[in-house]
Amino acid sequence: MTGYAHTQAVENGFGLRVSVRSVNHRFLDLHMRVPEGFEPIEPRIRQIVRERVRRGHLDVTVRYELAGPAAVGVNQDVAAAYLQAVNGLRKQFGIQAEPDIASILRLPGVIGPPGASLDEEIAQLEAVVARCLGEALDKLDHMREQEGDALRQDLSGRLTNIASLAAKVATLAESARPAYARRLESRLKELLGEAQIDPARLAQEAALAAERSDISEELARLSSHVRQFESLLTGASDVGKKLDFLLQEMQREANTLLSKTPGNEAESLEITRLALEIKSEIEKLREQVQNIE
Repeated sequence: MTGYAHTQAVENGFGLRVSVRSVNHRFLDLHMRVPEGFEPIEPRIRQIVRERVRRGHLDVTVRYELAGPAAVGVNQDVAAAYLQAVNGLRKQFGIQAEPDIASILRLPGVIGPPGASLDEEIAQLEAVVARCLGEALDKLDHMREQEGDALRQDLSGRLTNIASLAAKVATLAESARPAYARRLESRLKELLGEAQIDPARLAQEAALAAERSDISEELARLSSHVRQFESLLTGASDVGKKLDFLLQEMQREANTLLSKTPGNEAESLEITRLALEIKSEIEKLREQVQNIE
């Protein structure tokens, strides 16, 4: 489901802001934007997201800036190594220009929390990122839960409509049985002309035609799928893929209803219309289910 959340923290001289944006997607599609030097923390970010989110296109953005004393804290060992490298190049190539101190201060690792080693700094950053990301995902979940309540109501309404349409089809199917015999008799008269039609043979053929056109099994399976769908809606999370599968089965039953309803009698035409409405509702359900985790 769609949503946006962010959190921020100020810790020991640096500020951190984590934002999470989610849009619908069939699978989990995670994209991250992190500052330079945060590469060691990326696996932890991915782990936290995968433990909390199953579906959706997620953009996770981490912003980092120094504040307070850390903004002027200089890692002298790192700065000295850069200066030594610069001076070595000056001697090797006869460069007279003096090193640009401002440029050196902007190099990775030169500015940082005073007294902290690189490993300590990474560990500290990881802990703060993990906490901020967890808080942002909590906010995102709350927003998606609100959207989920509205979505559940819409899905339940469409399921009720499908059940109502299927009940009408069942009633029409019962009244349409005599039409099969009438249609078969009319067709045989067209083929045989004035020849006599054996009533027993006609009854047998009518029974076979009715059996081929019987849609009671399809209606029973469709009703079962609707009940399972409703049960999943009120159950636990992580049901999106199960609902996807159920809708595929429901669409298959609706297609069979259409294929088993030949003829142009009023009952057959009405069954066809109702089956098309069922297919339309199922398709709308499929679009909405893409939003469900």
